[in-house]
Amino acid sequence: MAKLEYDETGRLLFTEEMKKEYTILIPQMLPVHFTIMRKIFESKGYKCETLGGDAREIVDMGLKYVHNDTCYPALLVIGQLLLAVESGKYDPDKVALLITQTGGGCRASNYIHLLRKALKKAGFEQIPVISLNLSGLEKNPGFKLSIDLGIKMAYAMVYGDLIVLLANQTRPYEINKGETDALVEKWMNDLARQFEKGVKTSRKSVIRNMDAIARDFAKVPVTEKNKTRVGVVGEIYVKYSPLGNNNLEDFLLSEGTEPVVPGLMDFIIFKIYNREVDVDLYGGSKIKKYACRFLKKFVESYQQNMIDVIKKYPTFRAPGTFAHLEHLAMNYLGAGNKMGEGWLLTGEMLELINDGTPNIVCTQPFGCLPNHIVGKGMIRKIKDDYPDSNIVAIDYDPSATKINQENRIKLMLANTGNMRRFVKTE
Repeated sequence: MAKLEYDETGRLLFTEEMKKEYTILIPQMLPVHFTIMRKIFESKGYKCETLGGDAREIVDMGLKYVHNDTCYPALLVIGQLLLAVESGKYDPDKVALLITQTGGGCRASNYIHLLRKALKKAGFEQIPVISLNLSGLEKNPGFKLSIDLGIKMAYAMVYGDLIVLLANQTRPYEINKGETDALVEKWMNDLARQFEKGVKTSRKSVIRNMDAIARDFAKVPVTEKNKTRVGVVGEIYVKYSPLGNNNLEDFLLSEGTEPVVPGLMDFIIFKIYNREVDVDLYGGSKIKKYACRFLKKFVESYQQNMIDVIKKYPTFRAPGTFAHLEHLAMNYLGAGNKMGEGWLLTGEMLELINDGTPNIVCTQPFGCLPNHIVGKGMIRKIKDDYPDSNIVAIDYDPSATKINQENRIKLMLANTGNMRRFVKTE
């Protein structure tokens, strides 16, 4: 067993020795993205596993260790991690837990402290918790977000966004059921093998991969693409995680619609941009501002590469750029409105409507104040400007029933028959 080491505040560290011996458990949010990211971590010498588990058991475990008034994603993430630790599948003396921290005003910044409190309560104080963040909040000698690792994670974001976007535009129309999912699995495995082998990556190789992915999806035999499109926006965890939103995308598919889910890259660019805006609004290091600006442009350039690849295949709709999304949102909210998903959430609804997807499900954890303001709170204003928009806000928490959520979505879908496609002209 590795020797336990602590920093000056008493925080248990993840050490270099632990890197060799420990398995890092990662809560699931985006199955495609996280599978690729896990392989990237493994290519750097880490042993990792992304977690699954029964939804009811995860909720019950979360309620056991997290107050039910706490943010629902925190309850699910901590429940999933504690369920794995208590399952007997892992040696509690050879396991570490990884969790993201945004560093902003959202309660997500406190998840890590809630997790450590839960571990202590459960008798697992010897398990280190690793913070994955861009804010320098916590550092561990055995886990470092190097430039190379950061670049490869950016590649995983690009690949994940592309695969999910193309799959969502193909799956509802595929003639041979299951062909889209098989293609998703194929490309996740192919990309994972590339990272495992340590294949040298460059922008050209990433673009080649993206083109090959788009070409493969374009070959899938499909029927005419004429189904009602339904956008999904909201708090990042319940927006993306099947566990957090009760398999919302599967439900929308079962109702004969095409789910449209904005990609992760916009959220990452948004978080980088926020640090640049902080300096403009409140002062601070100019070096930090220009470093963030450089990083933002780097990720935006890959987003543009992805858009350019998709546009080569007329069967697919390419998403807009972050700059376009920002332009739409700034007519409604200021750049300083950045708690939770901030103006990005409003911007995503506007972008969907302007792109011909006026039917939107706005997912939010019950009691998530930032998202109630920039999500639910902006719906009336958006409907005033876009009368044919059809938006429903759905709350997710331990006591909310799936039946109630689905019935409210069905009511929204019933209204689509009375709505015409509406695109606002500037």
